[in-house]
Parts: sequence; C-alpha cells; structure tokens
Amino acid sequence: MNINATLLINMVFFAGFVWFCMKFVWPPIMAAIKERQDKIAEGLAASERSQKDLELAQEKAAEMLREAKGQSAELVDSAKKRHTEIVDSAKDDARAEADKIKAGAQAEIEQEVNRAREQLRTKVATLAVAGAEKVIERNIDEAANNDMFDKLVKDL
Repeated sequence: MNINATLLINMVFFAGFVWFCMKFVWPPIMAAIKERQDKIAEGLAASERSQKDLELAQEKAAEMLREAKGQSAELVDSAKKRHTEIVDSAKDDARAEADKIKAGAQAEIEQEVNRAREQLRTKVATLAVAGAEKVIERNIDEAANNDMFDKLVKDL
C-alpha cells in the first residue's frame, strides 16, 4: 500500500469520525456541560440568596432580641414600681392598724382608770364612813351614806 493512499483513507475516516462526533457525540456532551453550568449557576444564586436570607434573619433576630431586652427592662421597672407601691401601701396599712390598736388601748386604759377611780372613791367613802362611825360611835344608815358620798364627789 501506498503511503498517500493510507493517509488519504485515514483523512477520510478521520473526517467521518469528526463529522460523527460533531453530529452525535458533541451535542450531548455540550448539553451535559450546559446543564452542569446551569446547575452551578443556580447553586451559586441559591447560595447568595441563602446568605442574604441568613443576614436578614440575623438582623431580625438581633432586632427581636433588642425589643425583648427593652420589654424585659420595662417589666422589671414596672415590677419594681409595683413592689414599692405594695410596700408603701403595706406600711400605710400597718400604721393605720397600729393607730387603731393604740386608740383602742388608750380608750381601754381610760376606762380602767375611771373604774379604778370609782372603786377607789367607793372604798374611800366606805372607809370614811367606817372611820366616822368609830369616831362618833354610831352607825349611819345606807341612804344617808349615799347622800354624803354624792356631796363629797360633787365637792371634789
């Protein structure tokens, strides 16, 4: 065989092989490459969207955290104010109750003093009558005793 004929046949087969590859092999390979490029582009876009969503979510979470801290500070302040109000109210109630008890005790003391005075007056009158009886050695009747006691009380 001649080298020229071999080269020519090889060139024809090579041209046929190139045509066959361009017609049947190259389009599926290019379609697969294009599909892969599209998937990569979609993945990158999704990654960017996810990154933006993550940043937005972090900002929203930070904002919610700031709001929650503000609300908790307000609640603490409100609780402290309410605590102070309750303590002041309890103190006022305790003072009022103490004043009532004190007034009641004072009234009771005055009643006891008055009763003791009455008993003392009665005993003094009885002793005075007994002393007077001994001095004049006669017994004064009860009605005269009461009249004399009333006169003594009025004079005092």
